[in-house]
Amino acid sequence: MSKANVLLVEPDHVLGEVYKSFLVNKNFNIILCNDGQKAIDAIDIEKPDIIILELQLTAHNGYEFLYELRSYTEWFSIPVIINSLIPRSRTKLDEESIKNLGVVEYLYKPTTSLEKLLNVIENNISIAKT
Repeated sequence: MSKANVLLVEPDHVLGEVYKSFLVNKNFNIILCNDGQKAIDAIDIEKPDIIILELQLTAHNGYEFLYELRSYTEWFSIPVIINSLIPRSRTKLDEESIKNLGVVEYLYKPTTSLEKLLNVIENNISIAKT
């Protein structure tokens, strides 16, 4: 089985490295970006199979990132997991918008373990067999 490419959009450098280390040990290729614009720039080059997105970003916040991501037809099918410090009840996105933007799961960081994140990734990714 080939490794899946995971685009991790995480502004907290320490937390980003924790997630990256954990997921690399679970046999994923991790592309780590700390802001939305860098993540948009990386998509065309890195071709992620799934995106993990924090909504609180600089230089292109998570909402802007999602809307720009979905404006490109070739990127429309990439599933997105929101993993944010913003609770779902306080997000600017309603249930329909979340679904329309291809968000497959909304996780609240303070209550989400690394194992839960891994489970959500594995349930929403398709990896081509080599």
